[in-house]
Amino acid sequence: MVELEPADVQARLSRGEIVLVDVREPNEIAMERIPGALSLPLSAFDPAALPGGDATKIVFSCAAGKRSAMAVAHCEAAGVPASTHLRGGLMAWKMAGLPTER
Repeated sequence: MVELEPADVQARLSRGEIVLVDVREPNEIAMERIPGALSLPLSAFDPAALPGGDATKIVFSCAAGKRSAMAVAHCEAAGVPASTHLRGGLMAWKMAGLPTER
């Protein structure tokens, strides 16, 4: 599993190098989210539903890093090469002073 720091994720996201997939539940995302993140809740997670054809560009995020790591494990079990997540999730993102939206 690859863990990226918030500043890395933000830089790659702004350059269009990655797709950020938020695996939190819709009610959590409605309260606050990282701009540009797509929603694919872990409760209904299906690696086959990931966007695009290059799963290596997928980076998962959640509130603190646990559920995004679980999404990586689901992908590994399904043979999908999506193995990257945001270390510390939204909490680390906010602690780094990066923008969110409501």
